[in-house]
Order: sequence, then structure tokens, then C-alpha cells
Amino acid sequence: MNYPQRIICLTEETTETLYAIGAEDRIVGISGFTVRPERARKEKPKVSAFTSAKIGRILELKPDLVLGFSDMQADIAAELVRNGVAVHVFNQRTVAGILSMIRTLGGMLGLSAKTDAYAHELAARVEQVRLERIRTNRPRVYFEEWGDPMITGIGWVSELIGIAGGEDIFPEKATEPGAKERIIQNPEEVVNRKPDIIIGSWCGRKFRPDQVAGRSGWEAIPAVANNHLYEIKSPLILQPGPAALTDGLDALCEIIDRV
Repeated sequence: MNYPQRIICLTEETTETLYAIGAEDRIVGISGFTVRPERARKEKPKVSAFTSAKIGRILELKPDLVLGFSDMQADIAAELVRNGVAVHVFNQRTVAGILSMIRTLGGMLGLSAKTDAYAHELAARVEQVRLERIRTNRPRVYFEEWGDPMITGIGWVSELIGIAGGEDIFPEKATEPGAKERIIQNPEEVVNRKPDIIIGSWCGRKFRPDQVAGRSGWEAIPAVANNHLYEIKSPLILQPGPAALTDGLDALCEIIDRV
């Protein structure tokens, strides 16, 4: 069976996975937002942003397969399909989904043995953290993915907060796949839920704790009163891939331990 040998990764998580299993030689193009692993930026052509891509450049690279993520890249995928390119768009939104993505990717490339072992290693690490951090005193966490409008965390982020020993204050919104459905319509919703910790991860923009703390009425929030406002860089926690299950989870644990 002929498996794809020339792959373009439009998001970081597939790039990081292929590097992790030693299959980086198959990658012929990556997203310009890729920061993990660092050497990928030096070794691979950058052919896309997140919602836009250099279609002509991608066609020049003659990929056997282009890997994307979510409806946000649907227009890119459609344009490539119209040009005869094979495209697979993942849509993982949970920890289990991330692990499934890794295994599925391996199956598509004839690398199941390597990706299954890698996924097992990641799953075992996550489970070990969960078991080590079972606690009765679970600080309440408000995770903010964007500040204007206020958007709370997606599914895997909410899960990882729980695994790290915290409690997401908006678990019902975390089940929504789209950012629009996770918008906090009224800032008083956060005030009323009294988070002990506020974590910001504004994608592509530096988190500003002073701006958050200065929101009207937010001085009554325990996290603000006790100065427990922290940032986790978005590549660590908002990429639905290995980074979130390793460095992202570690960052959550470190923050929760401060309370």
C-alpha cells in the first residue's frame, strides 16, 4: 500500500506529532503559527496562517496529503480539493479526541505502531497526573481564551483543568465546539461564579491581568482580590495536540498549586 510521503500540516499539532515519532521527513510545509518543535520553523516552508493559505505555494509542493483542523479551515480545504489535492480535516475537541487524532494520523500514514505507542505514552502521563492530583479542595478556575469578547475555554482545556486539580467554572460552555457559543455575554456571570484563579491565554496576543482585574465589579472576585491571575501561552494550551497534554497540563498544575 502506498502511504502519503509528502504532507502539509496546516496546524501545529500534526507537525509536532510527526516530529515526535521521527516522521518529520514527510512534512513539506507547515503553518506559519507553528512554534513546536522550534526547529520545524527553520526546516519547513511556511504555507498558511490559520484561516488562510498560500494555495499556489501548496500546489507547487505537490503534497500527497494536506492535514487541517476544524471548520475554520473549511475554505482552505475546499479550494485544495477543487485543485485535486487530498485533504483530511481533524476536529478533535477533547483529550480523548486528541489521542484519537494521533492514532488516526498514524493509520493514515502507515505508522500505527509508532503513533499508538506515542498516544499510549501521552495517555499514561495524563492519567498519572490525574491520580496524583485528586483533591477535595479544588480551586475554581476561569479560563479566558479571548478578552474582547470574553470567550471561555474549549473542551480539552476544561478537562485538563480538572485533571490538574481545579474546577472549570463554565463546564457547560466547554462542551460547545464553536467560539461564538463560548462567549460570556455578561461579565457578571464570572463575578457570580467566584473563581479562585483566572487564567488567560489570548491567542496571538499577550494576556493583560491588569485589564482583566480592572473590569467593573471584578474586584469582588477572589482571584482578583488575591492576585491570582496568570497567563499560559496559547501554543501550550490552545493547540489540540501533544503540547496541551504535556507542557500545557504542567503549566495548569503549577498555577493551581499556587492557590
